[in-house]
Amino acid sequence: MAKFTSEMVDDYADKLLIGLTKEENQMVLDEFEIIDKNIDIINAIEGIEAVEPMSWCLDDFEYNLREDVVEESIPIEELLQNCDDYVGNEVRVPKVVNDDVHE
Repeated sequence: MAKFTSEMVDDYADKLLIGLTKEENQMVLDEFEIIDKNIDIINAIEGIEAVEPMSWCLDDFEYNLREDVVEESIPIEELLQNCDDYVGNEVRVPKVVNDDVHE
């Protein structure tokens, strides 16, 4: 199996519109190296290929749902008192996505 390269990490980061520094790129490569080593350990387990994958970890889980009870809501004006910045009934948050399109 091919190893991840610095160029691959940069390419994926560009597609996700996140820029990575050289240090961040190396950190990602180091993490994938650890993941690869752990996968190699798992693949070395005798008979692992015969184990059927688990489709859901809680197959025997029993759901006990509570009754819906209508309760009075907190007035929006009271909730907005906790916000630093809002417009109308919407909370204004810092921009977290770079809208420059890279192609």
